[in-house]
Amino acid sequence: MPVRLMILNGPNLNLLGIREPHIYGSVSLIAIEESCRQFAEFLEIELEFHQSNHEAVLVDLIQSAQADADALIMNPAGCSFTSIAIPDALKAFDGPYLEVHVSNIHARDKHHRHSISSKFAKAVICGLGPYGYIVAMQAAVQLLGELPEILPAPMRDGPR
Repeated sequence: MPVRLMILNGPNLNLLGIREPHIYGSVSLIAIEESCRQFAEFLEIELEFHQSNHEAVLVDLIQSAQADADALIMNPAGCSFTSIAIPDALKAFDGPYLEVHVSNIHARDKHHRHSISSKFAKAVICGLGPYGYIVAMQAAVQLLGELPEILPAPMRDGPR
């Protein structure tokens, strides 16, 4: 059975490419999703990709990941800094959770530096722009030991 990966995107990420391009760039979430789908095809994995402006919907999707996903990648966006419900839902997810931020949150203003949900992440990828999603996908599949043999050993296994 192929690896099942779920990618979740929080509030306002549907406005990527429009809202504050000097911080988040000009690439849309639709373009990010398409790139992720192409990479999922290469990796021969199943991909669910969602975005919601509603915290409760994100919580429901995290809970559904327990049965529907082997790994979870999320850009919680504004919920990163305010939500208690999302980290509580993440506590029930057994697989690897990786957090992605398009911008480098550590270089941002004081309101955008500390992600509450990062505490529950296996890894946090921030500041790589939209490419961070691809890096997170590769890392998630590598953590599950399922990267394809076609990839060179350093990409599959890392340093030994």
